[in-house]
Amino acid sequence: MDRFIRIALAKGRIASQSKHLFEKIGMDCSQLGTGSRKLIVADMNNRVEFILVKANDVTKYVEQGAVDMGVVGKDTLLEQQPDLFEVLDLGIGRCRMVVAGKSGYMDGGNDAVKVVATKYPVTAQRYFREKGENIRVVKLDGSVELAPLVGLSHVIVDLVETGRTLRDNGLVILEEICPISARLVVNKVSLKMENERITGVLKALREVLRKAG
Repeated sequence: MDRFIRIALAKGRIASQSKHLFEKIGMDCSQLGTGSRKLIVADMNNRVEFILVKANDVTKYVEQGAVDMGVVGKDTLLEQQPDLFEVLDLGIGRCRMVVAGKSGYMDGGNDAVKVVATKYPVTAQRYFREKGENIRVVKLDGSVELAPLVGLSHVIVDLVETGRTLRDNGLVILEEICPISARLVVNKVSLKMENERITGVLKALREVLRKAG
């Protein structure tokens, strides 16, 4: 009998939106999002297990081979740069990675070093380095919008969906770094060992996305 294929999902919105995609390709995801505290949910017919983990941990489970596949935001992939295959843009969890700050702050004025507050220090450093700008990063885990308001930083690098939080705090988008969405990723060894089954999942998902336009 085939072993279970394991798929790691980031808890929250991505898991909820992923559920609908996997249901469309015939997988039983009925136990996901039911309020249960179970972290492993099985689809016995298709021999698939869904593993619910924190967003930042998805790549670790996939990279180390604890799971075969995972669904994770492109922001996490840019930040962590894990050793795995990014195989499909699922088109869910759409938002933008941006530079934001006070409306009067555009080019950092005469500041020799721009201070950037962010949850994404690797991404921020890479973006500004490619622009030839010298910055100092302050890594925050909470609401980064506060940093420019109290003088901790000149600007922030963060994810924006509607921009409402920025507007409510008197901030504006200064530059757009890149669009972000959820991606399907695959462990490199799993793709060799379970190629037929994983390729089948990919083909089915691509067809669903194609029909959705």
